[in-house]
Amino acid sequence: MTPGLDARGLWIAVASFVLWGVMPLYWHALRVVPSLQIVLHRIVWGALLVGAWLLFKHGRHWLRDTLRTPRAAWLLALSGVLISINWGLYIWAVNAGHIVESSLGYYINPLLSVALGVVVLKERMTRLQWASVSLAAIGVGWLTLRFGQVPWIALTLACSFAIYGLIRKVVAVDAVRGLGVENAYLLLPALALIGWSEATGRGGFVSTWGPGIDAMLVFGGALTALPLIGFAYAVRRVPLSVVGLLQYIAPTLQFLIGVLVFREPFGADRAIGFACIWIALAIFAVDSVMRSRRQSQLVAAV
Repeated sequence: MTPGLDARGLWIAVASFVLWGVMPLYWHALRVVPSLQIVLHRIVWGALLVGAWLLFKHGRHWLRDTLRTPRAAWLLALSGVLISINWGLYIWAVNAGHIVESSLGYYINPLLSVALGVVVLKERMTRLQWASVSLAAIGVGWLTLRFGQVPWIALTLACSFAIYGLIRKVVAVDAVRGLGVENAYLLLPALALIGWSEATGRGGFVSTWGPGIDAMLVFGGALTALPLIGFAYAVRRVPLSVVGLLQYIAPTLQFLIGVLVFREPFGADRAIGFACIWIALAIFAVDSVMRSRRQSQLVAAV
């Protein structure tokens, strides 16, 4: 174990990313439920669970106190819309047979986040970061050329989550509180849509899908909250360079599930595009570790 590395935080981080990685199996088991209904129930039960946790942890004024943060109200409303789009597209993609392309989106995401940092926050990229982003762009371009269309699922997932991450970086709000506010904004519209669906026969909660599916929909709220709570716990105890490397557990598991479990096609043309992005991520990871070590040496010297 690396000196100073919190073992409990490390294993909680690993567990969170593994849980995110195997989620396609869970959403696929709910394929009898329309994707929109899954997302709506995910919002409702996640909001109730996170709200109950925050009420227990911070008292009944947690929402008011959180929204006192400058710009939090409208930025968290925007991030709530973005994460709901991300969830909805991801669940649809899983049940429509696009798990491999979905994993591509989460491979691209950290590189896109770096690019957004340069464009929006005026951060500076190292030469290795420029190389990794450029190589990833080549990989996406290759996939577009060979398959005759832009990998829009991957790019939409990557863009929505990268912009979501940018907003959460700008808003100085704890991860779990932020999720609670986002869900609070989405709760009433989600309840209204569920009610309308049930009234018009487009739903099936309790009446049609069966108790097993209903229980899975409820537990889907916990699957939304638990990995994020675990991630928020771990990121305070584990170096960000380590967390940055661990995050690739999730898309790797998603990719393996898509290819090995659901037998999605993965020929030579797609392998070349993925290889470009994997090499880009390897370059990015090496650069992150090198910079983290230099910063640690500087701190130790002081």
